[in-house]
Amino acid sequence: MSVLDGIYLLLGLMFAAAAWFNLHDRANPRHLRRALFWALYAATFLFGTWLPPFVVGCLAIGMGLIAGIGGLGKATAVEAAPAQRQAAAARFGDRLFVPALLIPLLTVAGTLLLGKFADGWVAAKDATLVALGLAVIAALAVGLRMLRQPAAVPLAESRRLLDAVGAVAALPQLLAVLGALFALSGVGQVVADLVGRFIPVESAAAVVAAYCVGMALFTLVMGNAFAAFPVMTAGIGLPLIVKLHGGDPAVMGAVGMLAGYCGTLMTPLAANFNIVPAALLELPDQNGVIKVQIPTGLALLFVNTLLMYFLVFRF
Repeated sequence: MSVLDGIYLLLGLMFAAAAWFNLHDRANPRHLRRALFWALYAATFLFGTWLPPFVVGCLAIGMGLIAGIGGLGKATAVEAAPAQRQAAAARFGDRLFVPALLIPLLTVAGTLLLGKFADGWVAAKDATLVALGLAVIAALAVGLRMLRQPAAVPLAESRRLLDAVGAVAALPQLLAVLGALFALSGVGQVVADLVGRFIPVESAAAVVAAYCVGMALFTLVMGNAFAAFPVMTAGIGLPLIVKLHGGDPAVMGAVGMLAGYCGTLMTPLAANFNIVPAALLELPDQNGVIKVQIPTGLALLFVNTLLMYFLVFRF
């Protein structure tokens, strides 16, 4: 078993704990529905390596049906009183940010080290993902030591946060799968045919604009720039920008991803960026983050299109 498999097992155990807590939450009339939803999600992490793809797909459909039939209901998890939280914040001050800051720092360090010394336990292509998982585990240990809380507290708090976010927590994973399915089903070729029919492909500016705007629009629909990238690059980037006009593929890929993230700023489907923070902060308007980000997203898309046009053909 690789290190990455071990991290997936830990994730599965966390979701299984959420299912267990919900199963015994008799104050919530939909506790059984919540418990079943998180149990199915836990099964995809705990047994996904061994289960046939058809069974995993059925589990995902089951999760969608549970979330779609009346929703999961409002969670009733107990959290610390505001006065208690304020007292803890005053006691620890800025040190509260230490565990959170450890995650990106250790992820970068781990990626650089694991990329050089990867062996059978860590595949080179998984170095960043493994480093992120190990960094989270290290930050959790530091947080427990610093705050002197029982080991069960992280499980109860993860359940509270998962219930606050609800079914949206599974959306990024499902959208990534959707992007892979789109790429395999030949959607990139369909995009190439549409672009060739409606824009003058002999114009480098028109091709660059179509690629950048297409990345943003596809990300708006799919919620993930990584899902849009293979489709738009196969349909416009490689055949038109690189092969027809001689553009640099490295510049195209880097700026193209930035253009895709402009769409991320403007869509509720980018749940982990827009909807999850709104839910965690208990904002009155669930789309408030998106409404504020739309002007920034449009301005950045315009700038990235110009950057792509002036840079991709000059290197």
